[in-house]
Amino acid sequence: MPFDSRSVAAAQRHLRQSDPTMRRLIELVGPFTLKAKRDRFGMLVASIISQQISGKAARSIRRRLVELIAPERIAPHTLARRSIAELRSVGISPQKAGYLHDLAAKVDLGDVRLSRTGRMSDDEAIAELIQVKGIGVWTAQMFLIFSLGRLDIFPHEDLGIRSALKNLYGLRELPDKDTSHEIARPWRPYATIASWYCWRSHEVRELLRPGSAR
Repeated sequence: MPFDSRSVAAAQRHLRQSDPTMRRLIELVGPFTLKAKRDRFGMLVASIISQQISGKAARSIRRRLVELIAPERIAPHTLARRSIAELRSVGISPQKAGYLHDLAAKVDLGDVRLSRTGRMSDDEAIAELIQVKGIGVWTAQMFLIFSLGRLDIFPHEDLGIRSALKNLYGLRELPDKDTSHEIARPWRPYATIASWYCWRSHEVRELLRPGSAR
């Protein structure tokens, strides 16, 4: 089972032993608390909405979308019934509204088999998801982490991850793909757990400075 206590404990032991920087980060951040979300379709809808806008704005738009569709829940058939104009009325851009319609249609027709992604390999699941307009590798990786709970995903293109690597490993600039993967190599096969701690590192950045109180 993904993110079960035994797997997380094994991941933390591995990361502490393989990377001194990660060992200190785990000590500062504390327990791993991420729980995989069961609503796979809703996760993808939220991911599309979140693209290129702040988290606060994305949460506000998604809340208004939920209110628009209520009392029904967000699902392929309920989303498909909403026109582009209705989706725009809650703050969704025309382009993203088109993406959401494409997602709803492909899931409803069975072209994208969300119910089977849990039995697919990481690469197979990514290939399944990127059939949808507006879903690229990064969005698919977020799905693998936050919905399927896969343990060894490293979203090297994520700005939060790249910023964390720059800060944690004393780089002069944001790392490129090769540099990012070289840093992450010791984390395998638990890159997801390490990535989560990288995201959390922004919350304890001051404590990570050399000479800071611990």
